[in-house]
Amino acid sequence: QVQLVESGGGLVQAGGSLRLSCAASRTSFTNTAMGWYRQAPGKQRELVATVTGRGITNYADSVKDRFTISRENAKNTVYLQMNSLGSEDTAVYYCNYRSIRSPNVENYWGQGTQVTVSS
Repeated sequence: QVQLVESGGGLVQAGGSLRLSCAASRTSFTNTAMGWYRQAPGKQRELVATVTGRGITNYADSVKDRFTISRENAKNTVYLQMNSLGSEDTAVYYCNYRSIRSPNVENYWGQGTQVTVSS
């Protein structure tokens, strides 16, 4: 079992920045990915960004020029630096940790942290 705890959400003005953190109770370096997903009211949960233990990143097209994901394996922590925030970014952001080879077995979620962008 892996426990994930997100932090760093809050209220921010349009054009501003936030940095989200997700601390995991434990992680494996190989064949795993950590990432961020978000869900706005009335919408499906969507991928924001992921990063493997070796640093390979993937971003949704809507955020790739504004957000940066990073992972500190020694601290079992993943970060999401969010810049140039707009109202479309308002959502609950969830941290995810999963096995790349067996995602149906090893797939964990945090409780989520609210990000609200005001205009």
